[in-house]
Amino acid sequence: MPFDPSDEIRYDRTRLRQWARGHARSAGVDRRDLLRLFAAGTAAGSLGLGAAGTASAATDATTADDGAASPGIVKPLPPELFTIRGTNAETNFAALRGTGPLTPVDRFFVRNHTSTPRIEAGGWQLKVWGDGLAGGPVEFSYDRLRALPAVERTLFIECAGNGRSFYATQQGQPVSGTAWTLGGIGVGHWRGARLSDVLRLAGVTRGAVDILPRGLDDEVVTNGVNLGRVRRPMPVSKALDDVLLAYEMNGRPLPPDHGGPVRLVVPEWTGISSVKWVGDIEVSGRALYSPWNTDTYQLFGPGYPAEGAPFTRQTLKSAFELELGATVPVHRTRLLTGRSWSGAAPVLRVEVSTDGGVRWQRARLHDAPRRGSWVRWSLPWTPRATGATALLARATDATGRTQPATAAHNTQGYLFDAVVRHPVTVV
Repeated sequence: MPFDPSDEIRYDRTRLRQWARGHARSAGVDRRDLLRLFAAGTAAGSLGLGAAGTASAATDATTADDGAASPGIVKPLPPELFTIRGTNAETNFAALRGTGPLTPVDRFFVRNHTSTPRIEAGGWQLKVWGDGLAGGPVEFSYDRLRALPAVERTLFIECAGNGRSFYATQQGQPVSGTAWTLGGIGVGHWRGARLSDVLRLAGVTRGAVDILPRGLDDEVVTNGVNLGRVRRPMPVSKALDDVLLAYEMNGRPLPPDHGGPVRLVVPEWTGISSVKWVGDIEVSGRALYSPWNTDTYQLFGPGYPAEGAPFTRQTLKSAFELELGATVPVHRTRLLTGRSWSGAAPVLRVEVSTDGGVRWQRARLHDAPRRGSWVRWSLPWTPRATGATALLARATDATGRTQPATAAHNTQGYLFDAVVRHPVTVV
C-alpha cells in the first residue's frame, strides 16, 4: 500500500524511524538532551510530559471546594461540572445529561500542559515561516485571518489519555499521567479559516514536507530540560487537507481555556495535534520531530518496540451520563443515558448491560451516526433487586469493531478502549 503521510499512524511510524536514525531535524531541543530524557523515560516506563502523577486510581484528583478555577485555568470549575486534575479539568459526564449533541463551553474539558495564557485578539499574530516557503516569513493578523473564507465543522477533540485511570482500576496495570476517567472529550462546532488557505498565501512550495504549529502558552520544563512550547508536527498533506485555524467555538469567539483567540482543529488525529493558542507555524523541507511526537504521545511497554509505537486514531468509548458510584432506587424505572464515539468511523450500535455483563440490550440511538462526533443513546431500566452492580455500555462502529473487554496496556495509559464497568448501588 502506498505511504499516505496524512494518515496519523503511518506518519508517526515513519517519523519515529527517522528520529531513531538521526535523519529527522530537532525543532527547538538539543538532540542529546532529548535522547537522555527518552532513555530515562523508557527505563522508568514513560516520561509523562505534562502529566500529573500516576494514574493509580480514578480518584487521583483534587476538586476545588468552592468551584474556583484551578491554578492556570480561567473559567470557573464548579465541582458539579468538573473534577480538577492538576493543570487540567475533566468534565463530569453526568453534567452532560440533557445538554444536546454539542458540549457547552462551560462544561468542555480543559487540557493544559502549563497554564492558560490571556491573549487579546487585536494583538494576536500568526507567523508562518521556514524553508518550505517560497519567500520569507508571512504574518497574519486576527482580522486578516477572519477575512479569509470561513468553514464550519462539528468535531470532537479528545485527550489521548482519556480513560487512563481504568488501566489501574479495572485491569490492575499501573500507568503514568493524569488519571482521566471518560471526561477528557468534548464536541464543539468550530468556525475558522482553512490552514491550507493560509499556507498557500504564505507561499508553501512543493518541496515542503512537514509543518510545525507552536502554541503561545508557557514553555514546558521537565527533569531540568526546557522543552519549549507545546508543538507537534504533521505532514503538509494533512495540513492542506482538512485542518482548521479555528476562532469560534459553538458560535462564540474562542475562549481562552480552549485556545483563544486561535487554535488548530485537526480532524481524526489525537487531541495533542489540535494545538491551542497557535502563534507560529514552521513550514519545513525536512522531517521534523519534537518531544510531543517522539518520547511522549507514543505507545511504550511490553509488546511495543523500544523506540515506541505510533498512535492510531482515537479509540471506541462509551460513557454513562451518571455519577460513578451513583445510588438508584429499586423497582423504579429510570432512563439510562450516555454517549459513544469512535475516532475511526461512525458509531452504529450501542449495547447496554445492567447486570455486570451477563445480558445485553440494544440501546436507542438519538443521533444519526456521523464521523467525528458522538451518538447519544438511552435505555430504560427498572432495577429488581438491591445491592451493588455494574452498568456496562459497548459500542460498535462502521468498521465492525466493538469495544473489547480489556484494553492493550501501554505504560503511559493512552487509548483506553475497553468496556468500562460503571458501579451503582440499588437501594
